[in-house]
Amino acid sequence: MTLPSTQTPSNSAADLPLLTIVIPTFNERDNIAVICGRIATALAPHRFEVIVVDDNSPDGTSAVVEDLARSDPRIRIITRTGRRGLAGACIEGMLAARSELVAVMDADLQHEPATLTPMLDLMMSTHCDVVIASRYLDDPDVAAFSSVRKALSNAGNKLVRALLRVQTSDPMSGFFLMRRSILVKAAPHLSRDGFKLLADILAQGGRSLKIGEIPYVFGPRLTGQSKLDERVLFDFAVLLIAKSAFGVLPTRFVSFALVGGLGVIVHLSLLGLMLSALNDNFLMSQTIATLGAMTANFFLNNILTYRDQRIVGADLLRGLAVFCLSCSCGAFNNILVAHLIYTGTGIWWLATGAGILIGAACNYVLSALTVWRRFEKRPDREKQAHQNDAALSSSGGELGIPQPPSLSR
Repeated sequence: MTLPSTQTPSNSAADLPLLTIVIPTFNERDNIAVICGRIATALAPHRFEVIVVDDNSPDGTSAVVEDLARSDPRIRIITRTGRRGLAGACIEGMLAARSELVAVMDADLQHEPATLTPMLDLMMSTHCDVVIASRYLDDPDVAAFSSVRKALSNAGNKLVRALLRVQTSDPMSGFFLMRRSILVKAAPHLSRDGFKLLADILAQGGRSLKIGEIPYVFGPRLTGQSKLDERVLFDFAVLLIAKSAFGVLPTRFVSFALVGGLGVIVHLSLLGLMLSALNDNFLMSQTIATLGAMTANFFLNNILTYRDQRIVGADLLRGLAVFCLSCSCGAFNNILVAHLIYTGTGIWWLATGAGILIGAACNYVLSALTVWRRFEKRPDREKQAHQNDAALSSSGGELGIPQPPSLSR
């Protein structure tokens, strides 16, 4: 597909793009050419570039974009390998932009490219820092949403506004335009693991940001599968908790702690079942419950907390063994710290709380260093990790400097 009005690249400042559109993708080969064509039509009077950030889609999305880029120099592709996450993809694309104004939109055709024009006009006329395409500015009813997703979206917006003190009608919008300088300033404090980057940016910028809004109608997805699943909702909860704690807690630690809380439920449930089945043999019941909780925590952390470093294949059992060993060290520190504090103060709840906190921190650090970093995915297993992602989706089921991305033209 050849887009209209192909421009010749130039290093002249006058020929730099006015606007960069960043499109994060995963398995969007059927949509990406269509949306690039619509962007070219909508922004025909303006200089622009499109940066597609693809998480090494197994359906060949990158190859489609590479073909487009060969015929149109305004299109660029960043293919990420070994790194996952919607927010991280958007951040990498925005930092790679050549323009001061950057927009983020989805590739699933639910964000109408024609809306970019009034967003750009509002940005230029009012000198806003951020312009949001809002689904709720005029009418809170979003036609493309199911009743369940409408309820989730409304609840999420209310939570974001209340907990993060964000003043906008749609802080969870995935369609927005902003000044790149704002992103550069906020980038070291943004989470790469979440899926609602805008809420993170607005919470980081606070009341100093001048925000504008444009109403738009959220369209239906034409092809492909929605990326909204249980893991996305989990990431959203993690983001809210981390930001509500004034950004002191890393999002990955919050995720690890939430999984640990689920592990406590698993532990108590198994303990009750085993006590009943084994005639109140506490030692055996406690042992089984502990191993069961550790196993559940390992697999949940592998799917949720360390999704971008997920262990697959034959390394799963070895990873589980090392995880149990690291958690044993955390349990020892938990007991030791709790004992010392209780001996010194006699306050049981303080001793217990401190022990749990130290144990969780120890487990987090040790497991990160000895489990997921030790069993890094090899290139030949990345395909299997992608296939696991697809299977999970179909069943419903700390920003550093990124490694140099692969750019194809």
